[in-house]
Amino acid sequence: MSFDFRSRRSMVVARRGMVAASNPLAAQAGVNILRQGGNAADAAVAAAAVMNVVAPASTGIGGDVFALYYDAQTETVSALNGSGRAPQAASIARVVADGHTQIPPRSHHAVTVPGAARAWEDLLKRFGRMTLADVLTDAIHYARDGYPVSPVFGAAWSSPRVAALLRQGVNTEDYLPDGQPPQVGQVVRLPSLARTFEMVAEGGADAFYEGAIADAIVETLQALGGCMTHEDLHNHRSTWGDSLHTDYRGLTVHEHPPNGQGLAALIALNILEGFDLSSMAWDAPERLHIMVEAMRLAFADARHWIADPATDPSPLDFLLSADYAAQRRALISSERAMPPPHYGMPPDSSDTIYLCVIDGEGNGCSFINSLYMGFGSGIVAKGTGVFLQNRGANFSMNPEHPNALAGGKRPYHTIIPGLATKGGELWATFGVMGGFMQPQGHVQVISAMIDDDLNPQEALDRPRWCLDSGTADSRLLLEDGLPVATMAQLGELGHRAQPVSGRARGVFGSGQIIRRDAETGVLFGGSDPRKDGLVAAF
Repeated sequence: MSFDFRSRRSMVVARRGMVAASNPLAAQAGVNILRQGGNAADAAVAAAAVMNVVAPASTGIGGDVFALYYDAQTETVSALNGSGRAPQAASIARVVADGHTQIPPRSHHAVTVPGAARAWEDLLKRFGRMTLADVLTDAIHYARDGYPVSPVFGAAWSSPRVAALLRQGVNTEDYLPDGQPPQVGQVVRLPSLARTFEMVAEGGADAFYEGAIADAIVETLQALGGCMTHEDLHNHRSTWGDSLHTDYRGLTVHEHPPNGQGLAALIALNILEGFDLSSMAWDAPERLHIMVEAMRLAFADARHWIADPATDPSPLDFLLSADYAAQRRALISSERAMPPPHYGMPPDSSDTIYLCVIDGEGNGCSFINSLYMGFGSGIVAKGTGVFLQNRGANFSMNPEHPNALAGGKRPYHTIIPGLATKGGELWATFGVMGGFMQPQGHVQVISAMIDDDLNPQEALDRPRWCLDSGTADSRLLLEDGLPVATMAQLGELGHRAQPVSGRARGVFGSGQIIRRDAETGVLFGGSDPRKDGLVAAF
């Protein structure tokens, strides 16, 4: 790992504990929990709850959670799936009957059961040392007593597009103080959300899925024509499993299994394993071309195969096999961008926040919590301050597709936490938030750290590329900072390349990385300059 400073900001180095989040108040809330004797699980939930308050467009208790947890004592990685399911009465026919051919993302049709509250509690019960009451203290304080709006998030909140969305939303008054979006530095109070957090702190996750909060969710959605019931909320459960992983040049990269899209990152890394990327300049068109093509192939598989594993399991062993990677790798030409690839067929087969924590004992938590699009469905459960996610918009309306909308089913999820081990020891927690940018971001930061020996901050600072719609025929967006000649040559190779600068750079996501030295326990942290975040440590 390079220790030279070739970055916009230096990485943070500490030993007793570290939290990286996209808002300083959230990162410090996590460190506060570590100082009180909590571990990585406790700190992650504390930071996530504060992010709900200070970045309410991106995340919240009305959304979903995925987490990877490394237990230093057992040297194992566990995957927590805290994603919710469609209401039992949801169906393609119901959406069509309302006059839609696709699921409208800003509507009750897109709302799935919020999984975050149960996931927060389940993570604490299995790995933490504290209760929800302990870790929600800072979030309650900021929601009740106020916090100043941060620069990057504040600029987005006050944009005309977001202001229009909130004015057209349902029960969104708390998020338009005095009828206007708040400005950077303005103190915002969210009293309804504070009361919701107080109820959950006192009654646990059951207080969210039963009683007054559940009543508000059901009544709000049903008044809009939705079909969510108290039974849908009552029956929600998180699920635990093993991570999905592959080896990349001696590093074991762990992702969350479907219904998250971490599979896409692992397929791309398997393909790239066969190319000597380190022999090429990081910004050479030849290298970016290979990486983009690998990602196109990975998305072709991901968008077909990723669905609810309980109803439509993916052929994971096949998709992550060396033979399959070799087959897909052979489709990449150095001379020309491929036509939109088709997904592979196994033989004989019928807006988001990311944060991470590593504590002084070497436990690590890679944690992502999301509403999906900015402010989710645009619907707040009346009187609760809780934006309801619109993750159901990712269901397919094709009844033959594995990800087809059906009652009680989990949709394809874009949110993915990342974690890496080496020789069984924790090597890093990492993630890059931002819709379909996420697996692409994972591939780019892992390649930067492994192929180019960059430290975490340098890896996050590097300009990125993005296949904008997460499909095999997406446009290739290129962040300013990449050479103009590289952009031109990618266009000549047949990519629909488009430079992106200014505020539109948000499409390239935002990430956090914490590396750990297994011998010394020293932690090395980086936080993406594209957001308001930082690494807090002690």
